[in-house]
Amino acid sequence: MPQAMPLNWLELFLMFSLIFLLINIKMYYTNLMKFDNKKMIFNKNNQWKW
Repeated sequence: MPQAMPLNWLELFLMFSLIFLLINIKMYYTNLMKFDNKKMIFNKNNQWKW
């Protein structure tokens, strides 16, 4: 249905690729923050055990 899309296919492809990249960057940084928190928790547990 090309009538329902005013943008051409190149602009649609660029828009979806940018959205995909933004979602990947967001997920990557949230995972980094979660891993940093887990590392800090593990370090605290190790210090407490020793």
